[in-house]
Amino acid sequence: MLELTWLGHSCFSIATGKHSILVDPFLDDSPAAPCKSGDVNADFILITHGHFDHIADAAKIAKRTGATTVSNFEISQWLARQGVKETVGMNLGGGVTFPFGRVKMTIAHHSSTLPDGTPGGNPGGFLMTLDDEDIYIAGDTALFSDMQLYAPAVLDLAILPIGDLFTMGPEDSIDAIKLLKPNRVVPCHYNTWPPIAQDVKAWAESVRSQTKAIPETPRPGGKITL
Repeated sequence: MLELTWLGHSCFSIATGKHSILVDPFLDDSPAAPCKSGDVNADFILITHGHFDHIADAAKIAKRTGATTVSNFEISQWLARQGVKETVGMNLGGGVTFPFGRVKMTIAHHSSTLPDGTPGGNPGGFLMTLDDEDIYIAGDTALFSDMQLYAPAVLDLAILPIGDLFTMGPEDSIDAIKLLKPNRVVPCHYNTWPPIAQDVKAWAESVRSQTKAIPETPRPGGKITL
């Protein structure tokens, strides 16, 4: 059994029973986070790209917990320079098998610059296979038609941004759901600040009326069982 916890913005914790996986840790400076970086544990930390609101707490958590960070090559090199000892640098289209399952890095269309101005390489998303559950984490991407190629025979869960302005918005996310055909979908990257405020109840109604996916809309700190 997998347990997914939304920690606000685009940060998620995934508990597999044996391992704890943290995605895009942004907690200490996030107005939406239900906890701080010192409150979370992780065996692995997945980072989609280098923007502050996705990587801000990665190094401090990794150094405290000994977690292995997983991201693109440039970000992994940057984290190593921050003192992170265990890093895995990937690139788009590549995959790695970890003790918790398989991770493939997928395309994402947007920018990526690290907090100190260093180029962050290509942004990405992740297609994960955990305990026979397939999960797609889109990152901050715009809508693109090749999303349909990422959908396995059964995509159990898709995590998509809906905030607009910096990512796809609610309308494009519906088109993304139609391409991906997930059983369930979770929104992220919304309501952290006023410029990305969205009516998540209206979004969920659109998902129900226009797709076959089940929308899951936990509050920050809320959990979903897979």
